[in-house]
Amino acid sequence: MTTIMPKRRKDKVDELAKAAGTSLTAQAFKRMRRSPVAITGAVIVALFLLMAIFAPLLTPKDPYFRYPELFTIKTPNFIPGSMPGFLFGSDEFGRDFFSRVLVASQQTLLVGVLATLIGLSIGMVIGGLAGAFGGWVDTVLMRLVDVMLSVPSLLLAISIAALAAQPSQWTVIIAVSIVTVPIFARLLRGAMLAQRSSDHVLAATAVGIRRRTIVLRHMLPNSMGPVLVQATLTLATAILEAAALSFLGLGDPDTDRAEWGLMLANAQRYLEVRPELAFYPAIAIIIVALGFTLLGESMREALDPKNRR
Repeated sequence: MTTIMPKRRKDKVDELAKAAGTSLTAQAFKRMRRSPVAITGAVIVALFLLMAIFAPLLTPKDPYFRYPELFTIKTPNFIPGSMPGFLFGSDEFGRDFFSRVLVASQQTLLVGVLATLIGLSIGMVIGGLAGAFGGWVDTVLMRLVDVMLSVPSLLLAISIAALAAQPSQWTVIIAVSIVTVPIFARLLRGAMLAQRSSDHVLAATAVGIRRRTIVLRHMLPNSMGPVLVQATLTLATAILEAAALSFLGLGDPDTDRAEWGLMLANAQRYLEVRPELAFYPAIAIIIVALGFTLLGESMREALDPKNRR
């Protein structure tokens, strides 16, 4: 006698069977596509990347040229605001401020990405060695990481940047990257320690596969998911900390360079005259950092096994 399965139960079985044949990445991407927070973060990040990449093509004016029609009417108590042809008006040197805000996105992206990549690379080396070998190697490296974590990140970045004989853009990049190292190191080390007790690693060890092969082919690839998600969140923090260092005068002192943190610092002298000079770069920094934060948090929730359906 043939048993007829109820339609609702059959649909549930089909759904589970379909999910069983889907990878974790595909399931996470599917959940992110249904999340308004993830979509909002992705749109902000995409717009920021497009603006930074195509900034030279989007600028209506030369961001470095001092326009006589703007500079000649500038006085100590007046800086031209928005006018036809100059959407955001002028800066203190008679340059088109809208064009400079667009071009500054390139420098902000460059500093944030390089600082995150350098910190990620060094942190992966430290965390990978600690997680792979354990023992005294793990103890020594993690105590070094604990010392770095004991100092507030911004204070540590300021201390490192202050050691430079001459502030520059690379001073900011190196300072911010060193601050991010312990974050990646501890995260990768924890993920690799969890992988050491997994079934596939124990099976590979039992059949006599070399430790280096187990680490590089089994433990490390399966531990990279949380690290890459953290890199997205760290990128937002790197942008904020780089802007803070430039604001404090520890970055590139060249006023011709367009960078949001430096523009924000220069605007402090003209808050009573034109507070918009501080508003525009500050709003840009907040929106971009928010976009990376929303995207990173959505990726973390999507990859969390507790949130699987």
